[in-house]
Amino acid sequence: MRKPDWLRIPVTKDPDQGVVAEILRKLNLNTVCHEAGCPNRMECFSRKTATFMILGASCTRNCGFCNVRHDTPQAVDADEPRRIAQAVAELGMRYIVITSVTRDDLPDGGAAHFAETIREIRKTSPDTAVEVLIPDFQGDVSSLETVADAFPAVISHNMETVAALYPTVRPQAIYRRSLDLLRNIKRLNPAIHSKSGFMLGLGETEAQVLELLDDLHAANCDFLTIGQYLAPSPAHLPIREFIEPAVFDAYGETARQKGFLFVASAPFVRSSYHACEALELTEPQS
Repeated sequence: MRKPDWLRIPVTKDPDQGVVAEILRKLNLNTVCHEAGCPNRMECFSRKTATFMILGASCTRNCGFCNVRHDTPQAVDADEPRRIAQAVAELGMRYIVITSVTRDDLPDGGAAHFAETIREIRKTSPDTAVEVLIPDFQGDVSSLETVADAFPAVISHNMETVAALYPTVRPQAIYRRSLDLLRNIKRLNPAIHSKSGFMLGLGETEAQVLELLDDLHAANCDFLTIGQYLAPSPAHLPIREFIEPAVFDAYGETARQKGFLFVASAPFVRSSYHACEALELTEPQS
C-alpha cells in the first residue's frame, strides 16, 4: 500500500542526534527507537531523548507487528542499570522511558532489573521522572509489585490492538491478562500513573475500538496513546488500512470524554512519543 501524504516524515538533521547516538554507542545501550524502527527516532534524538530498552535485544515472543528480533535471549547484564543512569545524567534528561524485550525465560520476567534501573537513575538524576513500559510478566502480580515498589512516575503496558485481533497480532499474549495488569497498577499504588497504547490499521472495527476504550477506562488507565500501524517489513503483518488524521482526532476526543487524563491520538504517535507531556499536563507544577 502506498503511504498517504500525512505519513511522510521530512528528513531532519540536528547536532544533538549525533550526541545521543554517540553516548548510546559508548555505553553499549539499546533503544527501542532503533530496534523497533520507530519513525520518530530522529526527532526524539534531536530533543536529546530516547527510550532505553533493557534486558537485551532479543525477545522470547514473536509478535507479527514488531521489529524487535525473536531469538535466544542474552544473559542479564547486571551493569546495565548503572550505564543507563550514566546516559540519563550525561544527556541531562528530565524524563526517561525504560522498556524491555519480553523475557518469559526469567522467573520474574525481568522485574527486578526494571526496579534496579529506576533506583540507579534516581541516585544520579533525582529530579528525572521515570516511565517504565513493561511486558505482561505472564500475569505475575508479584513481579508487577517489584516494579511498583521502585515507584516510577508512570507504569505503561500496551494493549497494542483490540480483543478480536489478539490471536493474530499478539498470539502469545492474553487480552484480559493485560487489562488486569493495568488494573493492578492502581491497586498496588494509586499514586503511580498507568498508561497504555494501541495501533490502528490492523483491521479493527470502530465498535471494537470503542470496546477497547471502555475496557481501558474500566481498568483505571490514566494515559492513552493511539497511533497508525506501519509494517516494518513485508514479512510482518500487513497494513489493512491507513487511518485518516480526522479519525484519530475523533477517537482521541471520545477517549477524553470517557475520562482519560491524557490522550495522544495521531498517525505518528507511539507509546513513548513526547511522553513527558502527559505528566506535565496532569501533575501540579512546583
